[in-house]
Amino acid sequence: MSSEPHSVDPAAAGSAAGARDASGLPVEYEVALDGFERYLALERSRSEHTRRAYLSDVTSLLEFAATEHGIKALAEIDLAVLRLWLGEQQARGKAPATLARHAASLRTFMAWALREEIIPADPSLRLRSPKNAKRLPHVLQDSQMRRLLDDEPQAESGAAPTPRQRAVSDRDRAILELLYATGIRVGELTGLDVDDIDHDRRTLRVLGKGDKERTVPFGQPAHQALSDWISRGRTHLAINGSGPALFLGERGARMGARQVRSMVQRALEGLGDTAARGPHALRHTAATHLLDGGADLRTVQELLGHSSLATTQLYTHVSVDRLRNSYQQAHPRA
Repeated sequence: MSSEPHSVDPAAAGSAAGARDASGLPVEYEVALDGFERYLALERSRSEHTRRAYLSDVTSLLEFAATEHGIKALAEIDLAVLRLWLGEQQARGKAPATLARHAASLRTFMAWALREEIIPADPSLRLRSPKNAKRLPHVLQDSQMRRLLDDEPQAESGAAPTPRQRAVSDRDRAILELLYATGIRVGELTGLDVDDIDHDRRTLRVLGKGDKERTVPFGQPAHQALSDWISRGRTHLAINGSGPALFLGERGARMGARQVRSMVQRALEGLGDTAARGPHALRHTAATHLLDGGADLRTVQELLGHSSLATTQLYTHVSVDRLRNSYQQAHPRA
């Protein structure tokens, strides 16, 4: 790597950067944003949502540098500018988690710019992330889970369900059972194929974050729900183009994460007495119930696919809180 940063050729902006010309950013910034976008898409295993968030953060930083400080070259953006921009976001009332993502966006962008020799040094190395106050997840009680999984859904008209309605009911029950039984993420669930299920061993082959594969066991209730869906429900929704997808939408295509979130949310709202929201609530609940039942932290980490044990340790706080509440209610001298 050369000791001097190379300048960005204005002619390289081309049509790819043209989509951002309306922002009025210096050409060097436009070209850098285009290169960074390609880097995120091709060289990093990041979701479309994350790519958009990182690009939005970096664009905001560059607009701040250009309009508030008159900085037209990336090499002139220093640690002070990064801190000032983050401070402005904090002053706008951004949540700690959002501020932490802002800092991650800047670090990723500056590391890329250094590698591309656009800047001589990385000013974000000394940038501290704002403290992210961990919020304890909402967890459903055992009785709530029994109601969620065991209550038969009622047809709105009171009439007997059609085969397709029965199929959707089988699918939704299988999804709820599987999310609670395994604690897998909604994106992992929608990525499952029929062949990812080992019925004899009652295990799933799951492709998690960073394309890491893991095997997750599940119990008899989830196995029965999956068997019902595959044997009698899936055939009513499948079409020629359905492929190997385990869970199908009503048009026969692979079910998307948004569809699953909507279905789970409706099911949770039907309980009426919980603050739990969305599929992640079932993941939180599965982890907490495992720990409450005596599972060790490393086992839960492996089941959930956490790369760091610190992430899994959040659930120990939930379990301790539940233990404390039970103690205070039951012990005469609590």
